[in-house]
Amino acid sequence: MPDATTSPTGTPPWRASRSPIRILLADDHALVRRGVRLILDQEPDLEVVAEAGDGAEAVELARTHDVDLAVLDIAMPRMTGLQAARELAVLKPGLRILMLTMHDNEQYFFQALKAGASGYVLKSVADRDLVAACRAAMRDEPFLYPGAVTALIRNYLDRARRGEEAPDQVLTPREEEVLKLVAEGHSSKEIAELLFISVKTVQRHRANLLQKLGLRDRLELTRYAIRVGLIEP
Repeated sequence: MPDATTSPTGTPPWRASRSPIRILLADDHALVRRGVRLILDQEPDLEVVAEAGDGAEAVELARTHDVDLAVLDIAMPRMTGLQAARELAVLKPGLRILMLTMHDNEQYFFQALKAGASGYVLKSVADRDLVAACRAAMRDEPFLYPGAVTALIRNYLDRARRGEEAPDQVLTPREEEVLKLVAEGHSSKEIAELLFISVKTVQRHRANLLQKLGLRDRLELTRYAIRVGLIEP
């Protein structure tokens, strides 16, 4: 028998008379996308209408598709899910965003919140949590797995004890793009070509990165990029 939160067809009452939630799914592994799509498409109120293999493709698809919700893997080539989330938040302010990741990692979690995500779902329990997270996002409700809630409370309490406020974003979006590419091993010339800027501008951004972050070289920049979730170790 259906419970009080669902209709006889299994659809929540708040979606019963509306069209399905249109979802943009981004993950660089085709098998993962297929599995996630199976989870979502079997729900009558959810429909995957576009799939992307990286963050940059997700942003482009969001320009050409009418979507309500973006489900983004965090670690992807070209542009991470975190970077894509920030661009999507500007491109489509009404778009809801969920981060999907294999990493039970506080740094990724806090970066996801800063990027504008309303939920953080672990791939290991996606079959249990993802559908509920999608529906929560569309109700403007946050969805956090238990470990993330614990991390959030602990972080808040630690800062409160030290009398600190959460720091503002340290890097500009462009500096973050340069940092990601530097950490991935691209030369200044390659970065300039990828971002359509001059080599001199790349070198200026790199110098600013080292100064802002108090780092000395490419190796330390790479370690920082891993720590904040721009690239995978």
